[in-house]
This record gives sequence, structure tokens and C-alpha cells, in this order.
Amino acid sequence: MMLQACSPQVAALTRGSLKRSQQPRFRASISQASTLARQRACLSRTWLPTGGLTQADQEDGHSKLVRAGYLRQSHPGVFHMLPLGLRVQEKLEKLIDKHMLSVGASKVALSSLSSQALWERTKRLDAYGPELFRLTDRKDTPLLLAPTHEEEITTLVSKLVTSYKNLPLRLYQIGRKYRDELRPRQGVLRSREFVMKDLYTFDASVEAALESYEKVRAAYSRLFDELKIPYVVAEASSGDIGGDLSHEYHLPSSMGEDMVISCNSCSYVANEELAVAKPPSQEQSAGKARVWRGVSKDRTFLLNVWYPNLPGLSESDINTHAIKSVVPELDSSMADSIAFWTQDSTPQSASSKKVLKLINVIDRRMSPSITEAIKGGSHPQMFPAGSNLTVGSLKNEVVSRNEGGQPINALRIRDGDDCAHCESGKLKAEKAVELGHTFHLGTRYSKPLGANVQMRENVMAPLQMGCHGIGVSRIIGAVANHLADEKGLNWPRAIAPFEVVVIPGRGVEDEDANQIYDRLVDAQQQIDVVLDDRAESFPWKMKDADTVGHPVIVLLGRKWLSDRMCEVQCRRLKVKEDVAFDALPVYINNLLSQL
Repeated sequence: MMLQACSPQVAALTRGSLKRSQQPRFRASISQASTLARQRACLSRTWLPTGGLTQADQEDGHSKLVRAGYLRQSHPGVFHMLPLGLRVQEKLEKLIDKHMLSVGASKVALSSLSSQALWERTKRLDAYGPELFRLTDRKDTPLLLAPTHEEEITTLVSKLVTSYKNLPLRLYQIGRKYRDELRPRQGVLRSREFVMKDLYTFDASVEAALESYEKVRAAYSRLFDELKIPYVVAEASSGDIGGDLSHEYHLPSSMGEDMVISCNSCSYVANEELAVAKPPSQEQSAGKARVWRGVSKDRTFLLNVWYPNLPGLSESDINTHAIKSVVPELDSSMADSIAFWTQDSTPQSASSKKVLKLINVIDRRMSPSITEAIKGGSHPQMFPAGSNLTVGSLKNEVVSRNEGGQPINALRIRDGDDCAHCESGKLKAEKAVELGHTFHLGTRYSKPLGANVQMRENVMAPLQMGCHGIGVSRIIGAVANHLADEKGLNWPRAIAPFEVVVIPGRGVEDEDANQIYDRLVDAQQQIDVVLDDRAESFPWKMKDADTVGHPVIVLLGRKWLSDRMCEVQCRRLKVKEDVAFDALPVYINNLLSQL
């Protein structure tokens, strides 16, 4: 696409259509106009592959991002960021930079390649399993594309920091990460290549590490407040990252894959992995048991989860997080494991991966009579129809309590369950997208990697660490989906590609549009404006502005030609107002302050 100048005088000079006698008279003004034209943001000088894609009836945020020209898929789960998408990403990164600076963090850039040997030392290489992109160099050195950088940053710091006097240390990066997702979906919400911010904190004591943790949590809250999106902070499990203190930052959304549980009476909020409800008072009779079947990752044991046959319950109500807390070897990714129960599973040696054991997990609602029948192997539902297995051929194990000695709740928390943290509260379960996560790691990585510092007592002690992530590309997808409507995207001011678009109508001179632009970008106003000077029709550009999702649209139409009035539109605030030229900056800034 040929680049168009934003000034007719500059364009005329370029074409050579100005007479030689006219050129000296306009030399100064042309020079000034040329400088302004180069500085003005014009859509004619930006590659925007919009149009050509039909809007679907039930279009999600990702489809709107594609149709509006923000990104395109390269391979399944891998995306190219186009100019508009990159502007959103860069604005989000600058916002993150500001809040990381507030906690005294320094920015680094770590390599995407990591050593498999490092991951073996922290025992995470096998834990991540097939999600790791593994490769070797020409010398057959085992490498991987890093999904996270705890091992690398800990090794780096251990070589450069040797004394408590160099602490606290806070380092962060914003870069590409990689996970070989089995089923990448929902665009940048669940992809194989993604952009993340990782902050790593290093302290000399547990007390100092927890102080760092709280400072980061406060910075995260300020960041999400500035985005002006609804979010909830939930107690969370540390999972494969490790540590014993963790919080997640969620955006409630029907597109979410996580479940967040909150109480309508007290401040209790937790993700589904940690959430607990008040135990029910009633027991179920022996004849009303249901069973969910599972299998271990290495296929050496089968799993029965026993739960009550209550109205409305189905297998989708099984809380696999609770099951994995007592049986961590469970393969929770398998939708149907019955085939492993009905095939020839005669017990053999462990190396043959044949079934050796049957584990029965008992929900806390089940009656003692059912539990006894399961322990004795006499319950009629021990094995599914078609299985040739018997209790006598397997080791029969029963689990009814978790590591803390509490009865197991095998069912997902449902709306209306009683809160375990207050007297009258009822719990609410809602889907959410995880945007950020904070972890207090302690010595999870510093001990195995030998990251020690000399203390005041001249003794060496392992570093106390924290890890704090924000999903940059995930925020883009989640916010796009959350704020979109039937007309298109609708960005918050903080990360909009442009805050205001100026669209001149037919008959409006270029100088008038430039005058509006220059008025809005006055140094005192700090408004990010773009001028739609493309050779398209006025209605087409208005519809495109809605599709792209500019927070504020300034239209120069008939009332500008007659009364010098601009029409200002803000879809999110349901504003459509005629505003005089002199009042325009203050009026628009007032709108933007609410977005």
C-alpha cells in the first residue's frame, strides 16, 4: 500500500505540482507541515489488514481480534502480532514496566533456550512431561524452549550474588514462552507460544521474602486497577512451580478454564484447587453410590472415585484437583479410561505397565456401610461391565482422608454450598481466566541449584525466592473478549492501540482534520490520537473504527462544516455528543478517564 501524506502541501511538493515561484513563499510552512506530517499518526501509513472476513453470529473475542487485523495464526497455537496488536502489547508492557519499577525491579532478558540438565536438578523435567518443547544442538546437548525461567534466573544470580548485602534483588523480564499444549484453543488464551512477564525476587530471610511478596501483590492490584477491568484475587495452589504461598489474579469470564469460588458474606476467595466448603450433614445410603473411573499416568493402577447419587450430579462434577491432591499420579487429561479397565490387564511386572493396583477414593458423603463394602471388595460396582479384573488379582487400596487428615470432598463446589469460613455465607462458583500468579518459592530452587549467600554470621544460607507472573498475551485475549460487543472490540484506555480516532467526512479539508489532531495531541493533554486519512468512504471508516475498538471516535461531518462542531462517540459510555472545537480536549479527557 502506498503511503499517503497527511498534508496536501507536502503531497503537492512531492508530486512537483507547486510552481517554482510559489515554493520560496511556502518553504517555511512546507518544512513545518512536513515535520508535523511525519509526526502525526495516520492510518494510511499503518498496515491494517481489516475487511474481507465475515462477522460470525456468535463471534468471540479472538475472532474479533483476527477480523480487526490485530493478529493472524501462523500454526496451531502460534500467532503473528500485526501492527495494531503489537501496539496493544507494547502499551501493556509499558504499563507493566511502570509497576515493576514501583517495587524496585530491574529488567533483564533471558534466553528462550534452557538446559535440560538444569531442569533435571530441580526434578521438573519429568513433571512437565510432554508440555516441554525438547531439542538437541549439533553436539547432542539436550535443550528445551523455556516455559518458565526459575532454573535459569537462579543459576544466573547464584554466580553474581554472594552476600546478603546485595539483597533484596528483584529482576523481571517480558518475553516469549513455550508450552506444547495438547489442545491449544481460544486463540492467545491457550497457545503454544505466548508472551509473559516474570518477576523473580531474592531475599536473605523468610520475613524479607514475605515482605517482597506483599509489595508485589500490591503492585499487581494497582496494575489491574489501572486496566479498569473486574478481577478477583484467589488463594491458589503452587502446582509445578513449587512453594507454599500463592495467589491468582482472575478475570471472571465464561471463556475461562479455571473456576473461582467466592463467599457472598465474608472475604473468602480461592481457586477450585484449594477451595473448601462446609461439610454436608447428611449421609447417603449404601444403595445410592456412583463411581467415576480413572487411570494413572503410567497405567499401573486404576482408580475408583465413589460419590453420592444426588439429583443433578454427573461425572463432570468430579473435582479432579481434589483427587490429584491425594492421588497425584492420576492422568486427569484422559476423558474416558474405561478401555483400560476392560482390556487384558493381567498383573505382570511393573516394567510392563500392566495394572497392579486398584485405588478407591471415598467422598466424605458416603456412608460407613459403603466404605466397608469397598474395603472388602464386595460392592457390585467395583469394576465396570466387561472387565475381567477381580479384587483378588489386584492390590485393593482405600483412601478416605487427605494429607491433612480431613475427609475428602470429591465433588466440585456448587453455587449455594455453605462457606467453611463464616457462619451464614453461601459460595458462588464462576469461570475465570487467570491473568497473573504470585508464588512464594522459599528455597524450592535455591537449594538444589546451590544458590547461597553469606549471612552476617559468616554462614552460608540458601536464597529465599519468589516468582510472580503476568500473562501479557493472555490479558490481550481476555480483555478483548470481556469488553467486546456486537459491533466489535472495545479497549480500555491503558492499552488501546489509539485512544482517539479522528474521521473526516466528505467535504472536510485535510487542514481541518489536522487541526483537530494537533489540538488533541497538545503536550498538556497527552492524548494518543490517530487520523483516519484512508481513501475509504465515511460510513466504511466509522464501521471500521467500531470493529477495531477505539475508545473514542471524533467525527467531522455536516455540523463541522456548518457550525465547527465535532461529533464525539464513546460506545462503552453510550455517549454521542456534539462538542465545540475549543472544548474538545477537556471533554475527551473526561471520557478517557472513565475508561
